[in-house]
Amino acid sequence: MKHLTSKVALITGGSRGIGAAITNKLVAEGARVAFTYVRSADKAADLAAAIKASGGEALAIEADSADPQAVINAVKKTVETFGSIDILVANAGIYIGKKFTEHTLDDYEQIMAVNVRAVYAAALEATRHMRPGSRIITIGSNMADNAGGPQATLYAMSKSALQGFTRGLARDLGPDRTTVNLVQPGPVDTDMNPANTDHAAAARSRMAIAEYGTGNDIASLVAYLAGNDAKYITGTAITIDGGYNA
Repeated sequence: MKHLTSKVALITGGSRGIGAAITNKLVAEGARVAFTYVRSADKAADLAAAIKASGGEALAIEADSADPQAVINAVKKTVETFGSIDILVANAGIYIGKKFTEHTLDDYEQIMAVNVRAVYAAALEATRHMRPGSRIITIGSNMADNAGGPQATLYAMSKSALQGFTRGLARDLGPDRTTVNLVQPGPVDTDMNPANTDHAAAARSRMAIAEYGTGNDIASLVAYLAGNDAKYITGTAITIDGGYNA
């Protein structure tokens, strides 16, 4: 049975990679879905068209997560289109990898705007419309607990911030039975992080299960957390990384 029937979800950064897998999974479970994109307009249009062709409901929204008002407007557009919002999946994120001595303050502002502020802005607006028993799920990274190597300082810091946000917001929204959880993927095979590079071979050597995850692996966990079976899970970070951090 489809366990998200009658639910409305918004996925930020939902047009490709892990985000697209989450979008497809929530639709398959019966949700009506809106998703944001920035540069991949063709992929967004193709994804929305494929969902509609299969009988689902999808709305592609152009919104740069670096712009907090665009994120807020995406939530509002979701509610205007579908009448409510029950599930927020804050997936959009960026990575800046360079030597620390080469960092600039602009790098800090950029990565914190997308990886942290956008999550806060989306949740702040979504909670104004959510009914009791809703879901907020953020996609972080296993690098919040294990940076893994050099040139990851900013990224690891931004993803660590989501842990505190998740715990605090879970307390704030608990009285309404709205759950707040953080999914922390490790190496996942996407067009931005392919599983066939020299870097990927090094990553596999550190994993208990020596293979990259798939977008569907992450999407399946998100779908579970979005459903009623996970109603007693809140304020926690779940790492899904093939044992990279074990």
